[in-house]
Amino acid sequence: MRNVITLVLGGGRGTRLHPLTKYRAKPAVPLAGKYRLIDIPLSNCINSGLNHVYVLTQFLSVSLHRHIRQTYRFDSFSGGFVEVLAAQQTPDKGTDWYQGTADAVRKNLRYLEQKGVDYVLILSGDQLYRMDFRDMIRTHQEANADVTIAALPVGREEAKSLGVMRIDDSGRIVGFAEKPQTEEELDQVRTEPSWIDSKGIESQGRDCLASMGIYLFNRDFLVDVLTKTTYEDFGKEVFPAAYRAKHVQAHLFDDYWEDIGTIRAFYEANLSLVRDKPPFALNAPNAPVYSRSRFLPPTMVENASINRSLIADGCRIGKGAVIENSIIGLRTHISEGVVIRDSIVMGADYYEADSEDDAPPVTIGAGSEIRGAILDKNCRVGKDVRIANSSGITDSEDSDIMVVRDGIPIVLKDAVLPDGWRDH
Repeated sequence: MRNVITLVLGGGRGTRLHPLTKYRAKPAVPLAGKYRLIDIPLSNCINSGLNHVYVLTQFLSVSLHRHIRQTYRFDSFSGGFVEVLAAQQTPDKGTDWYQGTADAVRKNLRYLEQKGVDYVLILSGDQLYRMDFRDMIRTHQEANADVTIAALPVGREEAKSLGVMRIDDSGRIVGFAEKPQTEEELDQVRTEPSWIDSKGIESQGRDCLASMGIYLFNRDFLVDVLTKTTYEDFGKEVFPAAYRAKHVQAHLFDDYWEDIGTIRAFYEANLSLVRDKPPFALNAPNAPVYSRSRFLPPTMVENASINRSLIADGCRIGKGAVIENSIIGLRTHISEGVVIRDSIVMGADYYEADSEDDAPPVTIGAGSEIRGAILDKNCRVGKDVRIANSSGITDSEDSDIMVVRDGIPIVLKDAVLPDGWRDH
């Protein structure tokens, strides 16, 4: 795999994940109590034997840079690396902010033009899935393709929010439709379910192949197309032009895949991990999810009731607390009698020494109740606080304490909720 360079795109502003992206890049958003979104594509790379990785970053990237620097270090004998390529100004014309996925790669071509590089794998930094990229490389080589795109079989309703590909009998891509809405548009990119079945994947009524945003290029072709055009986006510009003149192949994938693009998607993807049989297993023995090593003490539970939940390291859970169908992040301090249901508590970045001021400590105070909510890091929740969106608000105006997105109340990072505080 030494002839493969991987680029992980660090994402744009992440506006649909606001306010979780108010202070951090989208790939740096915490996941499952102890990970970050960026850990998923980087773990997939390591488990696939790919250890020459660049992460392209731009917006609010300080915490993302810190996490990558503290987590992904290879021994000096393997020659592996995970390095950050931040958007920067150089003497070259146009080398400033990235204008799109293709433009981001164009502004870093010099890192791809090293000797011994034959293929470039391009990944998103904010998707939840597990894939062995060696299978995709094998598909690419056997088809003698110029580009290969990972393709997920989906039903028609789901296809309306994705880029859909039309293929021929060999799996070669011969057409694209971006978020087709009408039955006529969907018919034009329809894939015969029997063809999907013939590839060893049960179609189950699915007759569309959606792009997963995972691309494998021949290095020379990628350099050529980016130097000779001004295309800024792969999905909207590069591929619709490439399939007419070049061999663009589909690589079928049929497993859990979620694009963490909205608050609702983030919330549901996280809570799906606490099921008896989660769609994405964090404990896969042959494909672990890697993250930063933190030397935290075990979690302490004092006569509490915990059911179908994930509890990260370094927590303290007090007497009579009830936690159901929830995720509790690192260093979370939960006081006596707290009730947490169907919620994501991201925890804290630090342990706090005793404070003499009037602000509540970084904890969830006694008697508080949290239902169907997200608490970002370092929240100071007083006693007898209630967060439940009992009014059923879909979206609320921004504030410094809490907002509602997709019907989910979100307590902002570092927010202070005094004793007795109530949401809408």
